[in-house]
Amino acid sequence: MSWFPCLPLTSIRNYSTDDYCCSSGSSNNGNISARSFTFRELASATMDFRKECLVGEGGFGRVYKGYLENTNQIVAVKLLDRNGFQGNNEFIVEVLMLSLLRNSNLVNLIGYCSDGDQRLLVYEFMELGSLEDHLLGDMTSEETSLSWDARMRIASGTAKGLEYLHEEANPPVIHGDLKSSNILLDKEFNPKLSDFGLAKLDSAPENGSRVMGSYGYCAPECAKTGQITVKSDVYSYGVLLLELITGRRAFDSNLPSDRQNIIPWAKPILKDPRRFHELADPLLQGNYETTKLNQVIAISAMCLHEEPMARPFMTDVVKVLGFLSTEQSPESQSESLRETPLPTRLNDVIREEHTRLFMILEEDNSMERSRAIAVAEAIKWGEDSRNKTSRHIRVLR
Repeated sequence: MSWFPCLPLTSIRNYSTDDYCCSSGSSNNGNISARSFTFRELASATMDFRKECLVGEGGFGRVYKGYLENTNQIVAVKLLDRNGFQGNNEFIVEVLMLSLLRNSNLVNLIGYCSDGDQRLLVYEFMELGSLEDHLLGDMTSEETSLSWDARMRIASGTAKGLEYLHEEANPPVIHGDLKSSNILLDKEFNPKLSDFGLAKLDSAPENGSRVMGSYGYCAPECAKTGQITVKSDVYSYGVLLLELITGRRAFDSNLPSDRQNIIPWAKPILKDPRRFHELADPLLQGNYETTKLNQVIAISAMCLHEEPMARPFMTDVVKVLGFLSTEQSPESQSESLRETPLPTRLNDVIREEHTRLFMILEEDNSMERSRAIAVAEAIKWGEDSRNKTSRHIRVLR
């Protein structure tokens, strides 16, 4: 990751960012706010990393639930595997990124430890663990399955986190490894993005470096060249959205070979709106509005476009999901619609889709025609919904 200076670990606490500023309410004035812990302090907080405190593990290492007595604070302590993939550069990037970036949809980094060859990160404790645990883990059942509203809350919050990184952080930040295990949930199922070890600045030169995300979430152009952009994150978000819809993993080696990768499996269905219902997670038991299911599937399909420039911006995704939200009151939704018109870029997409639909009908390509009709119907549904709300506002006045 040659885009970022390889600082001595002991200098992290003194790092100042004259070239990097955080818009959107950052209060740290460009200085590292994370606290430096000793290994002894964190061992004490986790009762010497006792097994009973272990809450998760993976290729990066292990995560323990801990208690900081001097601040009366419950925390999550990530003990990085010294032989794992996350090396010194990734550790430094994680500390710097989460210290400088502040947003309600990004996990809060409390501190770090770099004693000797030990590398630990201390986060706010997220009561419900990761999205992967609830959507794809062993605990998933009809009784504990995420509701449609909870899934849409997670989709919307995750999109807002990416919107902040892409549109509000200055310069923009690419997460680089968006996946269900990196989405953490609080007790109300509000999501926060975590694991910024592979993040990079969108303005930084590549210098020949290759950055790879996780298999199953990686955009086609990233897999080919190793270079990532904000549109690579958008593709990964499309995969995540498909996981929320289907309850399936991006890649599941336990399934037959033709069903292991969610994208090739879903592609034929995404092209035929009559089959959209096949994508719905059986654990939802039909507890969703079919129209809204179809619209969210259409958003996922746009994010998964093969061509990066054809994918939407996260700002557009956030606004469209806002139109589909079931949790807003009619009054607040009306206010939102008055203040937030349909994104100009999305209007361009609408015009392009209408033109393409006409051409497809002329060519009588049934598969492409079905997909274009689905997108056109999704757009018309959104416009009709907004117009209906606008009429309602005039009546109230």
